[in-house]
Amino acid sequence: GEAAEKLTHLFWSAGVSVVFLSCQSEMLSVNTKDVDAPPLFRERFILSGYRPVGLSWRCYLLSLFQIHNETVNVWSHLLAAVFVVMRVLKVRGFLWTSPHCLWFSMYSLLSHTELAVAHLLQSHSEEAHYSVFFLDYVGMAVYQYGCALALFLYSSDIDWSQSMLGQVFLPAAALLAWFSCTTGCYAKLRFRRPYPLHRKLCQVVPLGVAYLLDISPVADRLLTHRWTSNPALPLHFLQVVTLFLSSAFFFSFPIPESFSPGRYDILGHSHQLFHILLSVCTLVQQEALFEDFLWRRPALLRRFGEERLLLACLSFPCLTLCCTMTALFMRRRAQAQLMKEQR
Repeated sequence: GEAAEKLTHLFWSAGVSVVFLSCQSEMLSVNTKDVDAPPLFRERFILSGYRPVGLSWRCYLLSLFQIHNETVNVWSHLLAAVFVVMRVLKVRGFLWTSPHCLWFSMYSLLSHTELAVAHLLQSHSEEAHYSVFFLDYVGMAVYQYGCALALFLYSSDIDWSQSMLGQVFLPAAALLAWFSCTTGCYAKLRFRRPYPLHRKLCQVVPLGVAYLLDISPVADRLLTHRWTSNPALPLHFLQVVTLFLSSAFFFSFPIPESFSPGRYDILGHSHQLFHILLSVCTLVQQEALFEDFLWRRPALLRRFGEERLLLACLSFPCLTLCCTMTALFMRRRAQAQLMKEQR
């Protein structure tokens, strides 16, 4: 009963505390200034808060409870993943009524988890750094196509879906998601510090083009409908115009740390702001999609048909598999490159 639950919680907490304390001294005994970190792990204008390289995996897992320059990046996505699960459970009666609804928020949960794991474990070694960030790009592609698929099914108008753009929307969104994953992996592997401008362009331009395509169903509704006609439209506007563009800005520019290097190492640098805004962005978008889903659910089968819905949902794991295979290929390239450099 309640006593057993309290006892289990006590033993679990004690176990975590013992393991955490056993590796805490190992981590704190190492200087984590930028000059002590290998160049691959350094970020511009971030002078401290790095975790040492070469410790056990256990230490990096437990660094979840330590303060370093990746703590906010990890927790922003872990908390977002918890909110995703809570929201899905709240409407589980709707989500489990048809097979095509099972994946409704899985793309968001999967991408948040992958992003958190990547930032938590990337300091283990150079090989691990490449591997988990390739996983990070897979998560971005999964999220990207998951958004496109959900917006197509739940947020698009009939006139838009029957247009030329609507007819090619899903294949184009899948191709651009895979291309974004590929260019992200390539840029990570190809360019070394100091990073040239075209590295950032290689990352941002494919994502930008994919984003413009993915939001086209919502943009059409925002331009042609009164926002008071549906509670989802103000949420879509908040996500599209405010949160995503703000997150893209902080992803592209090292502000505010470039104005005061070292001041925002632990809290407030641009990459943290990017992850926080991206997490909030996905939660707002999920809420908008829930509103659209609940509003249009009775007409989904009549509009698309069960076979087309199932086929559309099968494209989601296929895209995930393609991106994963690309990441594994890039990982082998990274391993070969590291072995060559060590000779």
